[in-house]
Amino acid sequence: MDFDLDETQRELRDLAADVLAREASQERLEAFEKSGAPYDEAAWKALARTGLLGACLPEEAGGAGLGPVEMAVILREVGAHVAPVPAYAALALAAVPIARHGTPAQRALLAPLNEGETVLTGAFREVGPSGAVTAAARRDGDGYVLDGVKTFVPYAKEASHILVPARLDGGDVEVFLVDPGQAELTPQPSATTEPLWRVALAGARVGADALLGGGTRGEAWRTTRRSAVAGAVAVASGVIDSALSLTTGHVKTREQFGRPLARFQAVTMQVGDVYIAKRALDVAMWAGVWRFAESMPDADEVLAVAAYNACDPVPRALYTCQHLHGGIGLDVTYPLHRRFAWGKQVAHLLGGAEEQLDALGALLAPAAEDGAEKPAATATAGN
Repeated sequence: MDFDLDETQRELRDLAADVLAREASQERLEAFEKSGAPYDEAAWKALARTGLLGACLPEEAGGAGLGPVEMAVILREVGAHVAPVPAYAALALAAVPIARHGTPAQRALLAPLNEGETVLTGAFREVGPSGAVTAAARRDGDGYVLDGVKTFVPYAKEASHILVPARLDGGDVEVFLVDPGQAELTPQPSATTEPLWRVALAGARVGADALLGGGTRGEAWRTTRRSAVAGAVAVASGVIDSALSLTTGHVKTREQFGRPLARFQAVTMQVGDVYIAKRALDVAMWAGVWRFAESMPDADEVLAVAAYNACDPVPRALYTCQHLHGGIGLDVTYPLHRRFAWGKQVAHLLGGAEEQLDALGALLAPAAEDGAEKPAATATAGN
């Protein structure tokens, strides 16, 4: 597999890095954190003006019609700059599923997003294993009635619509577009400035036009699940990359006993461990996102490997970065603490390392029982 980005993807990466370097500078981040706002509207508008929000949106919505790999390129830069914008919620949890499966009327919701005028989000999590769906939907006349509770939904109060997966009449999991006003919203703790909400649906009634794609026999939910994981691991990849850059810069200039820290073997080995954790996530992330984009059958397995790396090796690597910084690594006025908080939040939203191992085991077990081999996922896990 070729892990190099093509010319379009490199240009997209460079543009995102340039825009976010200005819009998410240390000074801007400090000012935003004092504002109490849910997200930085100026930065959000800047992403829209430069076409970054529209890169993965369909052309009829004013976008460029690109796909999940380009989404990962953008979200990786959002993570690297810890930019307080609802890009993960809007793109990974909402825009990609709507673009792939939505009706023309539903895809029209993406046009305001392209302009930075609105926010969309998705309710990926429930209480219990990540990806499990106990929320229920039943047909009721010319519409549907939804019941269930979703947790840790980013920007639910700020969004114009929430994508809500629910099991329709006890059968396939379908995805519904729900107005936040139809749900009971309760704020939940967040490791970052990103607002998270508990979304309770108690007999919420939606029209027939709320069913994504008019019904997809579970395909919309499969896309939503994969997009949620792909976007999250892309953010984590950017977070650990920038944390490593901060750490290597620090140990090159910080001296102890008259020598730079980077010249101590123990420090070098610990920096090497962080680099290995970063590269392992990068390999699994790009492999999983590419498989998702190509609708390959082993996409879930490789994304689970990436999610495991985001949930265990990467948080441990972030601890190492803090340790190598000494006391300054815990100082909230120093930029490393934001990376640590974002990394922990991604791991939390994905459900943790044990959950990802359970998910990977469940995916591989049927094939093992049938005597089939899964070389792609196994090879990725070994990197």
